[in-house]
Amino acid sequence: MSKNILITGAAGFLGSHLCDRFIKEGFNVIGMDNFITGDAKNIEHLKNHPQFRFIKHDVTEHITIEEDLHYILHFASPASPIDYLKIPIQTLKVGSLGTHNLLGLAKNKKARLLIASTSEVYGDPLVHPQTEDYYGNVNAIGPRGVYDEAKRFQESITMAYHRFHGLETRIVRIFNTYGPRMRLNDGRVIPAFMGQALRGEDLTIFGDGSQTRSFCYVDDQIEGIYRLLMSDYAYPVNIGNPHEISIKEFAEEIIKLTKTHQKVVYKELPVDDPMQRQPDISLAKKLLDWEPKVGRAEGMAITYNYFKGLTEEELYKSAHKDFTNHIKR
Repeated sequence: MSKNILITGAAGFLGSHLCDRFIKEGFNVIGMDNFITGDAKNIEHLKNHPQFRFIKHDVTEHITIEEDLHYILHFASPASPIDYLKIPIQTLKVGSLGTHNLLGLAKNKKARLLIASTSEVYGDPLVHPQTEDYYGNVNAIGPRGVYDEAKRFQESITMAYHRFHGLETRIVRIFNTYGPRMRLNDGRVIPAFMGQALRGEDLTIFGDGSQTRSFCYVDDQIEGIYRLLMSDYAYPVNIGNPHEISIKEFAEEIIKLTKTHQKVVYKELPVDDPMQRQPDISLAKKLLDWEPKVGRAEGMAITYNYFKGLTEEELYKSAHKDFTNHIKR
């Protein structure tokens, strides 16, 4: 018999790709999203699929699922600075109340729960590259703290349920991931640079461009998440691409890829923006026999072609989404 899986944040970038992957694997997928940052377009192709059912719901409210559940993937959360700086309380709630609700659901259904944590739990790291046993360097009361601490709490309560209740849990620490279905104007560097190139604008670098990032193509990320869910390891695992590049070098790559002639302009670095971000994936290699396969040149070309296919309205849409209907408490 097919197994049932609940995926929260199903209309988001990673959530929608996870829906596709688990349907391909033969699962019955229940997608859940409240569209605070997700986009219904990302799951439109699944609307009439016999293995897919969608529930519009905020996971910070009580969750009721009639079917048996075998697995739960918790991917509901704002995931870019523009989002979680504009809706800080909702960001904290989805990482705390939302996670608590899903842990309770998993306990009731005897389901295995995987939570989407993040490299942001390492803050502005003093250890490089970052290994899973590094505790991080996080400013809990800074503007980014609402996301960083929500994810750190999410890990803590998940491990508490694992230890106290014997719940089957998995924790993936996701590093910078890119690919089709990213929001063009979500404030992260890849869609920001590509959007500026497509609109004929100068590319904006915050700081002097010496800060580094490591970019993982979405197909590789989804494969790592799938393998972790099916493993028997309960502690956090880094999933990301260890090939590091400076933001300045990356801007030059984008100009070359897009065949544009934009200038690069520099602006002040945001508060607590990490200077280095590179995963140590030794644990993922050992436990999951996983490492990224898609090179940056190949992945960026696919992503750029996706963005080129957007409508003019989407290309010029404001980055500041209207969250008015979601700001109640």
